[in-house]
Amino acid sequence: MHTRLATSGDAAAIAEIYNREVTEGTATFDMVPRTEAEQLAWMREHSGAYPCVVATSGQEAGATVMGWACLSPYRPRPAYSTSVEDSIYVHRDHQGRGVGDLLLGHLVALADDHGFHATFARIADAGAASIALHSKHGFDLVGVEREVGRKFGRWLDVTVMQRLRPR
Repeated sequence: MHTRLATSGDAAAIAEIYNREVTEGTATFDMVPRTEAEQLAWMREHSGAYPCVVATSGQEAGATVMGWACLSPYRPRPAYSTSVEDSIYVHRDHQGRGVGDLLLGHLVALADDHGFHATFARIADAGAASIALHSKHGFDLVGVEREVGRKFGRWLDVTVMQRLRPR
């Protein structure tokens, strides 16, 4: 496996992984799948300080995108500019193989390299694997937001975790 910055050529694979969570899962609270054009527009916003990375099956051209992750601004107000939120999505066929671990390791390094002080994870529906993954990478539990989302006729909680950049 290999991680690298995402390119526009990854848009369809990223959208496929994301859209499955939109239509079948609770990892995102989005309700409408993204088109490839919408995914490309989203990717343009996730470059520079807020990168999107992919995990691929190898380094060769045409390697399978197994998952992706990104950093996003935590909140729009200027005082929050030193904080980011992470997102990680692994294709269901590749879960349990260390893809998420590889992606989060790369993302945490990028957050540190870009000078972000705090990285937050917002984990929907008590995702035990995601909570364990974030704990492994130095995230601590902040709290649980109760019934803040509704999807598939169910109220969903969001677990909030935070990692501070080592000093």
